[in-house]
Amino acid sequence: MRMLEKMDNKFDPEEIIEEFEMLTKDADRVQRETLHKILEENGRVEYLEKWGLDGRTDPESFKACVPLVTHKDLDPYIQRIADGDNSPILTGKPITTISLSSGTTQGKPKFVPFNDELLDSTMQIFKTSYAFRNREFPIGNGKTLQFIYSSKQFETKGGLAAGTATTNVYRSLQFKNTMKAMQTPCCSPDEVIFGPDFQQSLYCHLLSGLIFCDDIQLVGSTFAHSIIYAFRTFEQVWEELCTDIREGVLTSRITVPSIRTAMSKLLKPNPELADMIYKKCMGLTNWYGLIPELFPNAKYVYGIMTGSMEPYLKKLRHYSGNLPLLSADYGASEGWIGANVNPKLPPESAAYAVLPNIGYFEFIPLRENAEVLKKDEVGSFLSMEPKAVGLTEVKVGEEYEIIVTNFAGLYRYRLGDVVKVKGFHNSTPELQFICRRNLLLTINIDKNTEKDLQLAVEAAAKLLAEEKLEVVDFTSHVDVSTDPGHYVIFWEVTGEAGDDLLKECCNCLDRSFVDAGYMSSRKVNTIGALELRVVKRGTFHKILDHFVGQGGAVSQFKTPRCVGPANNNVLQILSGNVVKSYFSSAF
Repeated sequence: MRMLEKMDNKFDPEEIIEEFEMLTKDADRVQRETLHKILEENGRVEYLEKWGLDGRTDPESFKACVPLVTHKDLDPYIQRIADGDNSPILTGKPITTISLSSGTTQGKPKFVPFNDELLDSTMQIFKTSYAFRNREFPIGNGKTLQFIYSSKQFETKGGLAAGTATTNVYRSLQFKNTMKAMQTPCCSPDEVIFGPDFQQSLYCHLLSGLIFCDDIQLVGSTFAHSIIYAFRTFEQVWEELCTDIREGVLTSRITVPSIRTAMSKLLKPNPELADMIYKKCMGLTNWYGLIPELFPNAKYVYGIMTGSMEPYLKKLRHYSGNLPLLSADYGASEGWIGANVNPKLPPESAAYAVLPNIGYFEFIPLRENAEVLKKDEVGSFLSMEPKAVGLTEVKVGEEYEIIVTNFAGLYRYRLGDVVKVKGFHNSTPELQFICRRNLLLTINIDKNTEKDLQLAVEAAAKLLAEEKLEVVDFTSHVDVSTDPGHYVIFWEVTGEAGDDLLKECCNCLDRSFVDAGYMSSRKVNTIGALELRVVKRGTFHKILDHFVGQGGAVSQFKTPRCVGPANNNVLQILSGNVVKSYFSSAF
């Protein structure tokens, strides 16, 4: 029995934990049952018939017949579904909803099938992680300040509803019922969450939070970036927010009628609250501890804080003061993978226990398949695909690429994520996210990942910190327009940094890429001097605006850490806002 069948009408944290423990004690059996269920429901679809599965539901036949694929392989099938083909192409039951990936990695969103089973697994993940969180950080009846935003849904050519994965979840009745059952309703009206202008929604999220400041039990968002962005905005508009609260009249900057109507029902003149907020803000030093100061009963700050979100942790800790930071769960637009069942661990150490009943998971061992994967990266035709192991066959300390088979028509789908097995919860592995496989800075024999870039930026940013400056955001680009090619790092910096300091930062960045291929290539000049380009303040905000303008949701936005040819519009924004440029002399 799937956990959601027991969780529709009530929420008992201890019962959910007990069920999770039962599922994970025999993860191999649960995995076999899950694959059997997926293939029993979908075994006669066009895609699986093509590979000669012939109705078999055992893992051995499945892996022998069905190949590993990427999104590119399944895209023609998904496009047919989006265009209105109702025949059983990928799933036995018709797909009625399409999710859009964030699009920040490849420059444009991917279409991904979405159905009730994926919604069920989303609620299961939410409830599982909440049960473990509430055991360690219990919260009472109250409200949450969640900086969540829904993008517009649209109809595909075939009449299917399409929107970002977060939008599809937020619009569901199950999501609202789950939040109510967990006694963590969002303090903001639905009209704010579903507003068409995210800047107006953000302002009203902040205003709603202040109105209910004593009731706020936690502050969060999908990604850490959204929390940082919200409180950077607060620094600019806090006096206006105080005026709204004091007078009980919403600022004229809010022009969306539905939002104005909803907020007018919450907003009443409250000079005492306005004065209290004003005094608190005036008393803060450089906004340190802003979140607990504004929301004295908040127990923690919550959101995805791993991977591309790690660079924001320092600033988030600044705003959060002594409040714990709890990293949210691990998933992708294609579906969820694991829950954070050890919430006391700092985000840098967070690992995610795979739920063995929400999909069928395989893992490509990177060490054993290094040569195959190396050829795969450069697009060579391979007669042999990399070997994969099952969920319970992974080894602690080893790195793997994840393969997902789910209830929505993805079969042996290479997610592209690299994870390390940190340990096991009963018999299911706990995974630590490492990086995206295709996010590589590479020119010659060098291979630098998103994590390598982050460490290099952190090392150089320490030089800025000595001058009370910080990196607001960053990204990278491989420039091969000259010979030899070279790395370009884009920085947005607070305040004015001198040329000597930025030159030193540039040299530090170059020295901090310790990959052997990079270092040797630099020494023999097959990779040129690293270039640091400093951009105008607000440049990364323009990238966010561009993303939202393409139909993306702020809740899904991730700054692309490596801007390639597919993201040419972002590269144009960056290049058009460069104010200073420096080349290293480190080698």
